[in-house]
Amino acid sequence: MENLNGTRITVRGRLSFVHVFKPHAATPGAEEKFSTTILVPKTDVETKQKIDAAIKAATELGVSEKWGGKMPNTVFTPIWDGDGVNNSGDPFGPECKGHWVFTASVKVDYPPQVVDRRVQPITDQSEIYSGCYANVAVNFFPYLFQGKKGIGAGLGNVQKIKDGESLAGGRTAEQDFDVVDDEDDALY
Repeated sequence: MENLNGTRITVRGRLSFVHVFKPHAATPGAEEKFSTTILVPKTDVETKQKIDAAIKAATELGVSEKWGGKMPNTVFTPIWDGDGVNNSGDPFGPECKGHWVFTASVKVDYPPQVVDRRVQPITDQSEIYSGCYANVAVNFFPYLFQGKKGIGAGLGNVQKIKDGESLAGGRTAEQDFDVVDDEDDALY
């Protein structure tokens, strides 16, 4: 992947809150975007180092292009410790334990391409779900919004690499029901 300024990387992780086929508003009335949360195991030191380097490059870009040549006292970053609390102060869910957590998003004008291991388009939306594993192209970028200076994570293309246990919490019909015999019809 071309990376002219060091801010664009490919991250391998587990997907959660997946909205890569249809845009979604994070809160009512908010702008709809394509997005996914990415869980990176803390044991994957190499990927974390790539993320940190891309955030550093985006921060330098922010100083030179967005923040008037000055390093802010506080630069907000998109990476969260899954063993801690989220930006609302609530603990992350159990699926986040032992992971670095961040959400990447992109405006509706730039939908991500979603492909399989062989880089063939995935059209069956059920193939990409919260719990599957993927390579995700991410561009870290500086922002200045309502006086807040930070680094965002832009969602690029998504490559599914393997299935995983669904994080959606739903149950299958097989888990909820037993087979009904024809003799049971007499009961009704």
